[in-house]
Amino acid sequence: MVSKGELLYEGKAKKVFATENPAYRIVEYKDDATAFNGLKKGTIAGKGVVNNRMSNLLFQMLEQQGIPTHFVEELSGRETVVKGVTIVPLEVVVRNLAAGSMAKRLGLEEGLELSRPIVEFYYKDDELGDPLVTDDHVEVCHLAAPAVRDEIRSMALKVNQYLGQFMAERGILLVDFKLEFGITDDGQLLLADEISPDTCRFWDMKTREKLDKDRFRRDLGAVEEAYAEMMRRVSEVHNG
Repeated sequence: MVSKGELLYEGKAKKVFATENPAYRIVEYKDDATAFNGLKKGTIAGKGVVNNRMSNLLFQMLEQQGIPTHFVEELSGRETVVKGVTIVPLEVVVRNLAAGSMAKRLGLEEGLELSRPIVEFYYKDDELGDPLVTDDHVEVCHLAAPAVRDEIRSMALKVNQYLGQFMAERGILLVDFKLEFGITDDGQLLLADEISPDTCRFWDMKTREKLDKDRFRRDLGAVEEAYAEMMRRVSEVHNG
């Protein structure tokens, strides 16, 4: 088992620590919650445990489907060993229904089903507000090599396929979600960061009740309950 060393990075939702193995890091999930690029701040009790455990379950599910991830080992409710990567400075959003910024930007009704999944890239820079970028921006501004960008898009669509099916079996509609990818020292592209109610829009398939961070963003209440409900559904064994 590796042990926690120097704090390398602290973000809005996680801390990243070095370990005695240069290939590994320890990620610690926090209960801190932010929205609108940090303009709204708060705490969601138990969020760190839910996000850690849910991400680990989903990463292992995706690994079984042939999608490489940074997951190594869960240490505790809030801590996980992951492979060290250099994060590609792109947030990758896959959308199945119009919601959030896309609905607002294009004047679409929230919940409108899209004819096919849409992949969007955002330049990962908090000071700039993580702006939407095109394939040309990615290439010309050297945010990612064209081959890496294309592989990221392909992997993101595969994640959408498997994650969407997994959630549907549990009565959850996968509206949209954000992914981040990293590259190991030996050049392997891995799915990194997390997959949780912080980074996905999950709606109950029958009621369309929101079971994600939008409850915090929009002051809908019952935030902790929504996270706990998602953890319960993700953890349950599907029998057909």
